[in-house]
Amino acid sequence: MENAGQKAIAEFVATLALVFVGAGSVIVAASPPLSGSGLIGVAIAHGLVLAVMVSVIGHLSGGHVNPAVTVAAWVTGNIRTALAALYIVAQVAGAIVGALLLRWVFPPGAWRQGALGAPLVNHGVGMTSGKAAVLEAILTFFLVFTVYGTAIDDRGPFSKIAGLPIGLVLTFDILAGGPLTGAAMNPARALGPELVGGQWADWWVYWIGPVGGAIIAAAVYWFSFLGGREKLVPARRSEQPIGGGPQDGQAEEP
Repeated sequence: MENAGQKAIAEFVATLALVFVGAGSVIVAASPPLSGSGLIGVAIAHGLVLAVMVSVIGHLSGGHVNPAVTVAAWVTGNIRTALAALYIVAQVAGAIVGALLLRWVFPPGAWRQGALGAPLVNHGVGMTSGKAAVLEAILTFFLVFTVYGTAIDDRGPFSKIAGLPIGLVLTFDILAGGPLTGAAMNPARALGPELVGGQWADWWVYWIGPVGGAIIAAAVYWFSFLGGREKLVPARRSEQPIGGGPQDGQAEEP
């Protein structure tokens, strides 16, 4: 059974990978000399790295890779408070290290042109900060709803298809919302490049929106599909990964 430190390391590495690959794809897309692949390339890169990382660490830490997912799991009692706090610290640290590596690897002109991969609100098309927060909430709702249906609900198909649906949701969310807000859906994914690249415009959008959307998704799924069950049926770790292990897979007693 993995201890808290091992789980934190898993979350750290997975979030580092998400930022390095995801934000790195944004830098490449924004830099013509690097022959960027555009929005489709950014969406695919994010979706693939998340699907792989969730599949790889699902049996170790639960594969949250996102403070918004951790908060949602905490709200519905699927992870203990201390462990949730540790996860968020590990995720933010991984995001910062991933952004530092990007700044070191890419030429200054490239990472500056791409804002080090930080998500940006596209005010040029009339997108306000308020609308951007709502859009981030909607996109995160779809992501976290899928997380609950795939991984938290013991009847979900995680043991058969692992993190693939979760990665695919990230992909289509970016295709839909990327040009408007950057479609971060993840406070850590936004914070790492923002902190290291010094890009703080609309930073709060990527906390309020994703966390709010995640909590709403958790509440909707829980009360609609899980609330009538007295407790989740114990499942193998690989089938119910998101709580961080068997000891966190069930709602805590009040």
